[in-house]
Amino acid sequence: MRASEWIQFLALAALLIVSTPIAGAYMAKVYSNGRAPGDRVFGPIERLIYRVCGIDGHGEQRWKSYAISLLSFNAVAVLCVYFFQRIQAHLPVNPTHVTAVQPFMALNTAVSFVTNTDWQSYVPEATVSHLTQMAVLGVENFLSAAIGLTVAVALIRGLARRRSSTIGSFWVDLVRSCVRILLPLSLVLAVVFLSQGVIDNFHGNTPYKPVDSALVQAKDSSGQPAGSAVVPGGPVASQEAIKELGTNGGGFYNANSGHPFENPNGLTNFLQMYFAALIGFGLTYTFGKMVGDKRQGWAVFAVMLAFWALPMLGAQLLETNGNPQLTAAGVSQTATATNPGGNLEGKEVRFGAAASAMHGSNSTSTTTGSVNSSHDSWTPLGGAIVLTNILLGEYGPGGIGSGLYGVLILALVAVFIAGLMVGRTPEYMGKKIRAPDVKLATLYVLAVPTVTLVLAGIAAVLSTAVSQLGNTGPHGLSEILYSYASAANGNGSAFPGITVTSHWYQLSLAFSILVGRYVLIVPVLAIAGGSARKQPSPPSAGTFPTHGPLFAGLLFSVILILVGLTYFPVLSLGPIVEHLKL
Repeated sequence: MRASEWIQFLALAALLIVSTPIAGAYMAKVYSNGRAPGDRVFGPIERLIYRVCGIDGHGEQRWKSYAISLLSFNAVAVLCVYFFQRIQAHLPVNPTHVTAVQPFMALNTAVSFVTNTDWQSYVPEATVSHLTQMAVLGVENFLSAAIGLTVAVALIRGLARRRSSTIGSFWVDLVRSCVRILLPLSLVLAVVFLSQGVIDNFHGNTPYKPVDSALVQAKDSSGQPAGSAVVPGGPVASQEAIKELGTNGGGFYNANSGHPFENPNGLTNFLQMYFAALIGFGLTYTFGKMVGDKRQGWAVFAVMLAFWALPMLGAQLLETNGNPQLTAAGVSQTATATNPGGNLEGKEVRFGAAASAMHGSNSTSTTTGSVNSSHDSWTPLGGAIVLTNILLGEYGPGGIGSGLYGVLILALVAVFIAGLMVGRTPEYMGKKIRAPDVKLATLYVLAVPTVTLVLAGIAAVLSTAVSQLGNTGPHGLSEILYSYASAANGNGSAFPGITVTSHWYQLSLAFSILVGRYVLIVPVLAIAGGSARKQPSPPSAGTFPTHGPLFAGLLFSVILILVGLTYFPVLSLGPIVEHLKL
């Protein structure tokens, strides 16, 4: 890695560390019952929404009511997104004249965007209208991100409260998440993107003259210039902002952040990485602030930072060192004044290997899934890093809200293991961890690996699924595993060598997405409700502190061992074997 690449990595890390307490303190005030910054501006908007929707702005719910509200809201959202796609051909703001989305694809897309996964099994610019992008998918980018925040805040309240039967109001948390956090930041970021060349318009297909003379002469079946001779416009900047900020990842273009209209230069690339991780890291400070012990938040932050920084450095080193097979073929991978160096297969030269590796690792350490290069074309071990980021649960810092509540659930597992080691009833935040808590945490830990490995195993032997692979052997297995891991963990990126438009993939991936979202959220809310009812015990000489380096190291190890070893056999058959064959 060159000095400039180290500087970019260190600058991003430093900026995230500095902004964590700023963003975290603001969010802690937003979710508290007292006054919050911006009340004069946001207060009237919130009260109007409460009045129109019939929401009690001061009411609270038990965990079951909170969960039912969340699940009902999401079920209605899935139906709305599905039917909107099916009738988009008859609606306005459709300059490219796209037709209705096919039923199975529409279902997969609806489930995907409502759950913050944003898995796209289609070419967006050729499949959905501008109105669908804005009024449906763009809106869900806000709502799905806000729902992740509501669950995280509900768990924080459960850990912070004592002898309380409620954990807040889902509807109030949802409104405040959108109005006070996501909308203002997205507005600012969209303006910045516009200033850098990200487009935002209602244009249809704009013809252009390709540099390649063969493309100029190419015609389609109707005698018109081939599809490569037009570029679709659209409302991109406004969606690019919430795509990154809300860890959504669904691109307006099929090339996602590799498209110059979505990600024109190094500055926009840097900002995409920063804003994708900002809220996830900031929530750790929110956690410490709301439970009354900032050291607890910094311990969680340290674990997340390790899961963010170590894979990113590893990916950069692997991709900048290049692919030995390309070297053997006579391709120069040495950095020069005219060559960014490294493995440039599947990457944009305006970013190079290092910035592409940073972006890829950042988008899989979070649940963003936004890509500025083809992960399928990375070196075997480079691809293994982004795949492992997803398999580990994306805890560096994870998805918006989901990263924090995932780490906190594993913190309960960590203190339970510590309690078994010393023969003492485990406690976290002074509250004893009982058998129901451990059972719910176990369900949380096992749900995603089970659905990922079972469905990937079926796909690996199912002829209709195998026929859709772009590669055979270990890399083909990696393509299958990555797809199901990405779906179940809410990431949405893929090894694009695989084609997932068959009914099997559309339905099985949608099922994976549903399990990975809701079979995890319900136990989290149940743990929050149970914890809120408990009375904390005063600390004693035998209390295991959960705010220092020892606990942070234990939590890091538990995540690495408990989750990582679950997938080691299948990783050995995929990217590891592929690397050994180089």
